Amino acid sequence: MPIYEYQCEKCHKRTSVLTMRASERVEAVCKHCGSARMRRLMSRFATPRSEEARMDALSDPAGFSDVDERDPKSIARALRRMGKEMGDEMGGPEFDQAVDELERGGDLDDEGGDSGGGGSDDL
Repeated sequence: MPIYEYQCEKCHKRTSVLTMRASERVEAVCKHCGSARMRRLMSRFATPRSEEARMDALSDPAGFSDVDERDPKSIARALRRMGKEMGDEMGGPEFDQAVDELERGGDLDDEGGDSGGGGSDDL
């Protein structure tokens, strides 16, 4: 069963569509805003790597030498790299939403009026 990925031309978010057959015609609709103006993306493919190899790649300090902890956009880029390295174990809608907020220059502590007091949203 193929999974196709699309990017919404309106809100620029990604939507995945699971089909029963590769020959099935796909009518993609954005699950975020409902727009039918979708652009099909090149599908990602998996390259098997051991967990040890992924952890080694993440533990290399050179991979984070460009991170500025005072810049939310820089943190967002580092989190995206970590998410790609970790694959399915890291991510999901909440992760993507938090990283999107950082990329816009936002502050995660502003969300819901919580100023970091004991929440579980720490990244």
